[in-house]
Amino acid sequence: MKRPAQLVFIPAPGVGHIVSTVEIAKQLVARDDQLFITILIMKLPFDKLFTNTDPSISHRISFVNLPESHIDTQGLAFTSFIKTFVQGHKTHVKDAVTKLLAESAQAELAGFVIDMFCTPMINVADEFQIPSYLFFTSGAATLGFWFHLQSLHDEQGKDVAEITGWESESIVPSFINPVPAGVWPRVTRTKEGATDFIDFAAGFRQTKGILINTFRELEPHALRSLSDGKFPPVYPVGPLLNLKSDDGHVGSDQSIQKSDILEWLDDQPPSSVVFLCFGSMGSFSEAQVKEVACALEQSGQRFLWSLRKPEPKGKMGMPTDYADVKGVLPEGFLDRTAGIGKIIGWAPQVAILAHPGVGGFVSHCGWNSTLESIWCGVPVATWPLYAEQQLNAFELVKELGLGVEIKIDYNQDSEVVVSAEEIERGIRQVMEKDSDLRARVKEISEKSKKALSDGGSSYSSLGRFLDQI
Repeated sequence: MKRPAQLVFIPAPGVGHIVSTVEIAKQLVARDDQLFITILIMKLPFDKLFTNTDPSISHRISFVNLPESHIDTQGLAFTSFIKTFVQGHKTHVKDAVTKLLAESAQAELAGFVIDMFCTPMINVADEFQIPSYLFFTSGAATLGFWFHLQSLHDEQGKDVAEITGWESESIVPSFINPVPAGVWPRVTRTKEGATDFIDFAAGFRQTKGILINTFRELEPHALRSLSDGKFPPVYPVGPLLNLKSDDGHVGSDQSIQKSDILEWLDDQPPSSVVFLCFGSMGSFSEAQVKEVACALEQSGQRFLWSLRKPEPKGKMGMPTDYADVKGVLPEGFLDRTAGIGKIIGWAPQVAILAHPGVGGFVSHCGWNSTLESIWCGVPVATWPLYAEQQLNAFELVKELGLGVEIKIDYNQDSEVVVSAEEIERGIRQVMEKDSDLRARVKEISEKSKKALSDGGSSYSSLGRFLDQI
């Protein structure tokens, strides 16, 4: 009989990383009744403490909120910030795992499963003499891009930060088409950021295996490019989605907001509404908000728009809901669009995408949102903001034919304002009724569900991972 085993998951801070970590933990314990999982949570200064309120989570999954590390990260670029932040939690991780071992003598510690930004924790796993596995929360094409950057630097001696400009293109093995430098993550264009990326990728190679939130039918080319023996074994186990992530407690503000939104959608014709939502960190300047409003009005399209207020410049934090949206919208906009549109703050994204009234999604192309739109069969108009979202948008539009472009190389930190004309064009394209795009998205949506079912590609891949831990 198989002995009980324990895995320790270390996700990067941030909602998107923690959500997909919880989902893979749920899949693993559902498949192996001798497996126990502990998830160690690192809290960003502006985040709330993580509390598990999901009754569907097994008692074999436990959460530990690590103590805050008071380290100076002022003025650091994102990758340096996250690396320093994670490094500062090494002692807390060591203490938590030591305590865990003392309290659960029956379950053997089988390994760490670390997030893509948590490679400094490989050293901690080494101290406990256990293997590390990587959980890559983005797609296979992006994973291949990270490895390619490292190869450019380590094997070809190139200065990655100097490869800039939209007109400059690179052959990246995990992409079919040459990848313009304009869609590379902005952080790679600085020496400091590029060095951090290369260090992370070097850490990936030290792991015993890579779990990735994708499925074979979505990214066949990218996954083939990662199976040539140069990398640790890759296990595509997605799409890992929390389809009930936006279920608030009955009577809570979120639950009431959700009911109100879904009731409004119930009154709309099938596939008639374009949904605009830009993720937990997505927000725009007032000038950009006005262009979006003009585009929606000119298009005449029914719309549901999640409009969030940015933090003041220079302050780190999450966007919030506006107390009154009138001040940032063109005068009279709400009156003129009252019959066809609804503006909301927080959005129950999965429930909205799954609603038959929704026919298109204007998205920042975060990987979780991308997988949710595919699962629900909703085509995407791509408007990436930060991180690897430009790569995701490029892949969706140019590689997979599952989206249309609004502004594929847009960056949230730039002063560029996307015109109402560009936005309107993207909205019209994504909402086209009987398009080839819509048919392709429906087809891959069905394949995403088959991948997770018994005998499907991701189901089998997860089984192979469990067999070797």
